[in-house]
Amino acid sequence: MLAGRAARTCALLALCLLGSRAQDFGPTRFICTSVPVDADMCAASVAAGGAEELRSNVLQLRETVLQQKETILSQKETIRELTTKLGRCESQSTLDAGPGEARSGGGRKQPGSGKNTMGDLSRTPASETLSQLGQTLQSLKTRLENLEVRQYSRLNSSSQTNSLKDLLQSKIDDLERQVLSRVNTLEEGKGGPKNDTEERAKIESALTSLHQRISELEKGQKDNRPGDKFQLTFPLRTNYMYAKVKKSLPEMYAFTVCMWLKSSAAPGVGTPFSYAVPGQANELVLIEWGNNPMEILINDKVAKLPFVINDGKWHHICVTWTTRDGVWEAYQDGTQGGNGENLAPYHPIKPQGVLVLGQEQDTLGGGFDATQAFVGELAHFNIWDRKLTPGEVYNLATCSSKALSGNVIAWAESQIEIFGGATKWTFEACRQIN
Repeated sequence: MLAGRAARTCALLALCLLGSRAQDFGPTRFICTSVPVDADMCAASVAAGGAEELRSNVLQLRETVLQQKETILSQKETIRELTTKLGRCESQSTLDAGPGEARSGGGRKQPGSGKNTMGDLSRTPASETLSQLGQTLQSLKTRLENLEVRQYSRLNSSSQTNSLKDLLQSKIDDLERQVLSRVNTLEEGKGGPKNDTEERAKIESALTSLHQRISELEKGQKDNRPGDKFQLTFPLRTNYMYAKVKKSLPEMYAFTVCMWLKSSAAPGVGTPFSYAVPGQANELVLIEWGNNPMEILINDKVAKLPFVINDGKWHHICVTWTTRDGVWEAYQDGTQGGNGENLAPYHPIKPQGVLVLGQEQDTLGGGFDATQAFVGELAHFNIWDRKLTPGEVYNLATCSSKALSGNVIAWAESQIEIFGGATKWTFEACRQIN
């Protein structure tokens, strides 16, 4: 009898629960709880209310799981699309780099690290390439205009002046057409690696030829100046603008290298000079790359220097070194600012290398990287095969009459070849600075 009443009570509760909601929750399972005859039905209702709260929580959790599932599916689709695009980019990069070109893993770029080299097409966007070459052309045009003014005052015949102007202007116009044609090809994506190399070689050849022609005309302005009263100017950060010292270095167990520098480039002024020998591209390098401080490398060993020179003013810097214990000293504007030891100790500087101004070499005489190029002005680059005294360094920085010229490399215009649009201008230290 009691069992029958309990069953009827359970059925009534189940009907009440189902009747209060029309929502279909899927397969339903009834759970009956025996209620004594003398029990309060309100208490049973409270128990049913707890079950409803639990069911509501379960439904919310189920909704959350479904939403998470939809989000995951959406993210999977996005990841799939990005993976496809990345694969295409990597395939294109592999084709551009060529089968034999390596890729660096970060830090300072090592020889053969796959960077742009002289003669290769720059990986910069077409608009940036046009901008860089356009600035070079504008620099040459400015020099041409200065020459026109000077020549006009010297030549009696206006026809001679016009002839000179027309000749050089024609060369510049031809070069501009080559640049525009090359950029259009880049934008259309039609250039192949071989054509890229050939086109770059043509443009560099035209730039060098035009520069040499203007330099010859300017030579008349330089005949009266001493051979060391000049500076080199590198106006752009490129991988083809540089100067080369005609002489190499002998084997050295000590050295002092000094120069005047002016730059406001950021980040990093670049590479004022680099000396490479067979088998070691970083035999002797001065470089300020990216946000790193200026460093000197000897046989690929590094010392950080305390120079701060990218303020747009002329500064005189010197670095001395001896192979004994690898002791080095650094001077800026005649004052010693730092020193150290264990920099390539007992390693002599090797002979028969290539000395380049304005670029860092990754191969002997080449392998230039635009990101490491020097931007600014450089003068009075001298090298000695001994450690100069503090007094001798001070004499150089103050342009004393007792100042010495380098006994290994002396600053002389006849010993410096320039390429790719680098220029030479008259410079007298301590009279012209700042």
